[in-house]
Amino acid sequence: MTEPRPFKILGVQQIAVGGLDKQPLREFWVDMMGLSYTHSYTNDDENVDEDICKAGTGTLAVEVDLMQPIDAARKPKVHEPPLNHVGLWIDDLPKAFAWLTSRGVRFTPGGIRKGASGYDVCFIHPKGNDQFPVGAVGVLIELVQAPTEVRRAFAKLAAT
Repeated sequence: MTEPRPFKILGVQQIAVGGLDKQPLREFWVDMMGLSYTHSYTNDDENVDEDICKAGTGTLAVEVDLMQPIDAARKPKVHEPPLNHVGLWIDDLPKAFAWLTSRGVRFTPGGIRKGASGYDVCFIHPKGNDQFPVGAVGVLIELVQAPTEVRRAFAKLAAT
């Protein structure tokens, strides 16, 4: 019998879109499509300068990150591919990380850490390797610890 999964994916937390220059991204996503700009975030270690935006309102709004590299020649190349990653709300990130690791899932370096919006995050690598053969089949996936209000909102939705 298969051991039950000790965590749940609650919903989409974010999508991250990259380009060499985030201004055209902002013109499209904010000016044209109407997303709300919330703040900017820069992290030299992650080679990213990004604008954090929101689609929708309230607890279940989806974050849309508009990213450009600080240095286009350096890795990670946050602009390649243009749809950089998908973020998923997780009800128990430490349990998810431990359970997935025990099953051979490869995570990017850094483990669980604070993300751009202040939540604990970790990333599933797009490709497996010899030590951890399970990757996300070509897609970078960010797992994001859902705060209490998000877990409650999803529980309320599930009860209706």
